[in-house]
Amino acid sequence: MSKTTTGKTPTDAPKGTPEDIPTAGEEQELGAAGSQLSTAPKEEAPGLPALGVIGWARWFWRQLTSMRVALLLLLLLSLGAIPGSLIPQEGVDALKVEDFREKHDILGPLYDALGLFHVYSSVWFSAIYILLFVSLIGCIVPRTWQFVGQLRGRPPGAPRRLTRLPAYTTWRTGAEPEQVREAALTLLKKRRFRAHAVGDAVAAEKGYAREVGNLAFHIALIVMLIAFAWGQLFKYEGNKLILEGDGFSNTLTQYDDFKSGNLFDPDHDLAPFSFSLKNFRGTYEATGPNRGTPRIYEAKVDYSEGAYGEEKTTTIKVNEPLEIDGSKVYLVSHGYAPVLTIRDAEGNVVMDKEATALLPLDSNVTSSGAVMVRDGYRNAEGEKEQLGFNAFFLPTYGGEGSTMLSTFPALTNPMLALSAYHGDLGVDAGFAKSIYQLDKKNLKEFKDSDGELFKKQLKIGETMTLPNGAGTVTFDGVQEWAGFQVTQQPASGWALAGAVAAIFGLAGSLFIQRRRVWVRAVRGADGVTVVEMAGLGRSESAKVPEELGDLAAILYEQAPDAPDTTDAPDAPKNDDDTPDSPDTHVVPAEGAEK
Repeated sequence: MSKTTTGKTPTDAPKGTPEDIPTAGEEQELGAAGSQLSTAPKEEAPGLPALGVIGWARWFWRQLTSMRVALLLLLLLSLGAIPGSLIPQEGVDALKVEDFREKHDILGPLYDALGLFHVYSSVWFSAIYILLFVSLIGCIVPRTWQFVGQLRGRPPGAPRRLTRLPAYTTWRTGAEPEQVREAALTLLKKRRFRAHAVGDAVAAEKGYAREVGNLAFHIALIVMLIAFAWGQLFKYEGNKLILEGDGFSNTLTQYDDFKSGNLFDPDHDLAPFSFSLKNFRGTYEATGPNRGTPRIYEAKVDYSEGAYGEEKTTTIKVNEPLEIDGSKVYLVSHGYAPVLTIRDAEGNVVMDKEATALLPLDSNVTSSGAVMVRDGYRNAEGEKEQLGFNAFFLPTYGGEGSTMLSTFPALTNPMLALSAYHGDLGVDAGFAKSIYQLDKKNLKEFKDSDGELFKKQLKIGETMTLPNGAGTVTFDGVQEWAGFQVTQQPASGWALAGAVAAIFGLAGSLFIQRRRVWVRAVRGADGVTVVEMAGLGRSESAKVPEELGDLAAILYEQAPDAPDTTDAPDAPKNDDDTPDSPDTHVVPAEGAEK
């Protein structure tokens, strides 16, 4: 016959019942049974630290390395990154930062004082980052040593009163206690429990992978923090627009724009390589709802590593960069460069079939930019001047009367619209200016016969004659260009590995349950063996009682009820002579500690 009960915690014991009130020794046994189910440090009673520097230092260290502070710092780090996404950053776009300062007389100086224009290198963000780093290390190191000690040890022995554990079952059997314990030991080891015999009981434990996942998660966070910090300090990123037939060498002066981490030295750390753009190939969907969508988008380049490296040929595609010595060359953009021949008033060539890259404005590569003649031009009076043209290019012009927007990204009906200016371009003022936009401050408009700005639409081969015999502009053809981004992001592989490890570690710490099982088999006063089984988990969960019931059912088959125990004082009466099996639905005691 069986006797199945649910254990009660000491707080559930009815007052005034001596057998249900635990003694001090039993309280210690219960504490030992549940000890080391986690490597979390024990919480100390709140209170002020002892007077003195050492006391305050110990108190501060314990607070810093507590899990609640680590979570708080992680939250602060996340909140601190928000301004870096919403406010222009000097390391990303210095021009936007200057524009913001000019437009906001109050917010600009305030953001400067708070370091919001360089969030990720600011003092306060670095302080949070470093404190989080120290806090995680302070949490992990002691927990790791504690867990190693647990792995080297064995599960604690069974408490004297197993009925006080959250999941509990018992029955009486005719098998010898030694046989029951041996069967229990074999069963638990087969179920991948760490089990050993302690006195009259078998102690077993399972779910160590939970702490492995917990520690792996925290270690992965440290790896990610180090990887991100290393990547930010030693990264670089530059962009270069290259016309077909032109080349690029990986030096600072060759970039159109360049930014790097604080510890990156462009003079020494740039990988030596070069490449030239042989041709760009782009094909597009011609019909249907996806008309204009790129089908082929690739650049064929010749490249060489080092100063005297062998020249090789490869094709760079979208998301298929060229990797050279830790740097990656991405194909990021494409556009067109009208080829122009410009003559002055006397017919002298001042621009000889020179391509000027224009920037795309939409998916159909409607492009705009500026054409500048800086040197060599003389007007009708023989005076030296500079010419400037606002250029608007359509690779596929819809025809007369249509909008000034390209209808297709490929070169099917190219058209170039120019509006002309003369005077001073401002390029000799001593400070940087955009080559894609005219500074009209010191420029004068060429006027047509109606006194309006002189402008004209040109097809390939057509020529525009400037007013008053000031010269001519011939549209000779179109050349294609490709935009490349060269990046180096060190430790990105470590960051990815840390992120993957953090996900798996977090999953393990959430879904794997650490629990203990005890099986006691002793001979009763009537000579019949009494079997008790109890389970305890780190938190109250249905898995512990269910697993205990499953183990009890299997063990019962090897040590069934005693055949003649109906008159035993502790055995409940049964209407038939069929032996009962232990109740396999064991539920946790109400009020068990969560």
